[in-house]
Amino acid sequence: MNRIYYTIILLLLVFLPLKGQTSEPERFVQVSGIITDANNYPVPGVAVISKKLRRGAISERTGIYSITSTPGDTIFFRALGFKRYHTVIPPDYNSRHCMVDMVLELDTIPIEEVTIMPWKTYNEFIRDMTKEKPVDPLIENMNDNLASVYIAVSNQTGVSVTPEAGFRYAMQQNFNALATRGQFPVNNLLNPFAWAKFINGVKHGLLKNKSTKRPQPAKPIKKKKKAETK
Repeated sequence: MNRIYYTIILLLLVFLPLKGQTSEPERFVQVSGIITDANNYPVPGVAVISKKLRRGAISERTGIYSITSTPGDTIFFRALGFKRYHTVIPPDYNSRHCMVDMVLELDTIPIEEVTIMPWKTYNEFIRDMTKEKPVDPLIENMNDNLASVYIAVSNQTGVSVTPEAGFRYAMQQNFNALATRGQFPVNNLLNPFAWAKFINGVKHGLLKNKSTKRPQPAKPIKKKKKAETK
């Protein structure tokens, strides 16, 4: 009897490990879908991670993603500026494909553009803006030269140069430069219209020096003495 018991025990020890090694093969599931935001716009660049298989994928520009998973696995969705989400594949899922669409919500609050100024307080800004700044000596000399030229031209020609006349002259020069672009500059010595304008100006006293009348000093008024009445 003891031999029979020993034989049965040995057979069980031999067959039990073989039975434990025979298990079902692991099943894989292809998980795919579209990732959008709250406004139904596709979100590209979302990291899709499988916790069980330790694999990852990134959503395309259209928001479409695809990753390999298994039943019972947890899939994480992570994107910069959005809240984190995850989904779990049911352990008894039998199909080979699984559609999971994900809608992400913003995790940050957008703010308006901020300009950083080099002043700590508003009072410092007002103080610097209202403070008199020293004038550059070069600019001051240039202004003095322009003023002297303006006075000399006014005294010689008797015509005051107004801003309107200066603007008109600048626009005329600009028009001439555009009209003769890519050509030789205009030579008024060969322009008959310029000669006619010059001759007409000479006839009307263009080259004559205008005499300047200096104001004469006022004569003193003599008061007559009244005759004394006795």
